[in-house]
Formats: sequence, C-alpha cells, structure tokens
Amino acid sequence: MGNILFLGLMNSGITTDFWSIVYADWCGPCKQIAPQYEQFSVKLSRPNKITFVKVDTEKQQELAITYSVKALPTFMIFKNKKAITTIQGANPKTLLEAVEQLEVEGGSEGVGSWEAGSSGTGWLGFDLPRGYNDVTDQVDLLGLDLLNSNSDFGEARTLFDVSKPSTLDSGKGKGNAGAGDTKKDWVESDTDEQLMLYIPFQATLKIHTLHITSLPPKPLEGEAQDEIPMKPKTIQIYSNRAHVLGFEEAEDIPATQAITLRPQDWDETTGTAKIELRFVKFQNVSSLVIFVLDGDGDGEKVRVDRLRIVGETGEKRDLGKLEKIGDQSGE
Repeated sequence: MGNILFLGLMNSGITTDFWSIVYADWCGPCKQIAPQYEQFSVKLSRPNKITFVKVDTEKQQELAITYSVKALPTFMIFKNKKAITTIQGANPKTLLEAVEQLEVEGGSEGVGSWEAGSSGTGWLGFDLPRGYNDVTDQVDLLGLDLLNSNSDFGEARTLFDVSKPSTLDSGKGKGNAGAGDTKKDWVESDTDEQLMLYIPFQATLKIHTLHITSLPPKPLEGEAQDEIPMKPKTIQIYSNRAHVLGFEEAEDIPATQAITLRPQDWDETTGTAKIELRFVKFQNVSSLVIFVLDGDGDGEKVRVDRLRIVGETGEKRDLGKLEKIGDQSGE
C-alpha cells in the first residue's frame, strides 16, 4: 500500500514538486526534526502543485532500497518524477535552504529565519530562562482554532510564524507598521477586543513561560485613540481542553491561571511581554486555550503579532506510517 501510494502520487501528473522524509520510529534525530518538516508542509503545500509525504523505512523497505536510502532521516525532493535533491541527516540549516529555494521557485510566502543557537525554530522576543527551551515547534498547526479574528489580518498559525514580526523587520521602528502595510503578519480581533485561541500540541509539555508580542501602530496626527488596536491586558489560560471554548462558556469555567499585564511588562524593543506561569499547574499539557478578555486602552480591537511557548517537551506523538500531509484544499 505504501509503495503503491508513493509511486501513485509521484506519477499522478498533478503534483509538480514532491517532498518526502524517510524515517524510522526508533530514530531520535527523525523525531527531533519531524515538527519542522510538518511546519514546512503546512506552510508550503499547494494542492496539485507541492506535496509532502512521510515514509517509514521499516514498513516500506522497497522504497528505501529503490532510492538508496543510507541514513535516517533522509529528505528527498522530486520534480517531474525525478529526484533532484537528497538531504541526509537532521540538518535544519540545510533543510531550510532547500525550503527557501522552493519558495523562490514557487513564489510562496516566506518561512522566516532560523536562529542558530535556539532550541526552537525562530525569532524570540525574550531570552530563554535557564534550563528551559523554546517548545513552540510542538504546536499542532493544523489543529489551531481562533475565534473573533478579523479575516483581513493573519490567521492563527501567523502567531507561531518563525520569522521576526514584519513591524520590527521593516526598519520602520516598533509599532509603525500599520493596517495599510502589505504584509499583515499579525492577528487582530474583529467585533470587539476579545480573542479566543485553542492550541493543541504534538507532545505533552511542561510549560514554564509564554511570550506574547503585540506591536500596535503609533497613532497618526489627528487619529482617534479608539481606532488604534490595543495590546492585550487581561488574559485567562485553560489547560488540557479538548477543543476551543466559547466566550460564554469560558465565563463559567475557572481558568488555570489569570494574568493582568501592566504597561511595564512589555519590552520596549520587541513589544513582547513575558508571562510566567505557575509551573506546577502546567505539567503534562496537551493543549492550551488562551482567552484575551480586553486590551490596555480605549480601543475596540486587540492585536497580537507572535506567541512563543517556553518549557520542556515530554513524550512525542508517533509519526505514523506513510501519509500525505498538509496538501489540503484551502491551506
């Protein structure tokens, strides 16, 4: 079945670029880099154009022999039915270079920069506390759910983009990238200042800290303050929920932790606030619901640019057998 599916997809004539990771369940480096591969697949898959798959070499030995797989993991890129690139080993930098080349050729959105020395996959607004890692790469991007977000701006996965927020990267200075900019890589609330975000994880986590980045633009001369989106102020966090909570439902459920952010909690350079959690309450976490109740100011909307999760990774979800990933309509 795996061999037939693999060859069938490659020979179907509807996929021009075809990515494959060859792995084994017992392979530590495979498990380590799997979240990055899945993030790339979610961001770059295009129906009938770019397809990502996973091949378990223990179950699909014929494919491993056919393509001379000698190391795990091995990444292979096929174009027009021919293998054009082979990457051996869990080398994030080399994999990212291949992804960036795919972006150049395919015109897809950037995946941002990979920051060397970080245990996570991208930009951070605060230094990591000693003994803990950036575990944002454990977010299950396909399972995210965000309520009351304005569709004119970014979607839920935008919050976990590995790149530096465009407001900081544009050279305009903090807060000056407003709603008129072409790249709206942030989230804004819609009908009022509330947001409800459901975050499932690919592994059970011990969560120590959350970094939340908010970079609302500075008001222009004569512009009313209530037209400018606000930074989050009151936040309630719920752990291990099976799905997103409704706004009325959240009012009846005690939060695992409630936080009120003050103006001095925000770093002036990065626009990031560090939320230290009651660590004992956030052990073996499989999901979070983050409820932004209101913002700091007189505006009617709240803005969030990035969210980072800091802690420890527990047992990871099995990769499973050969399957198509990320190539779904609407992604």
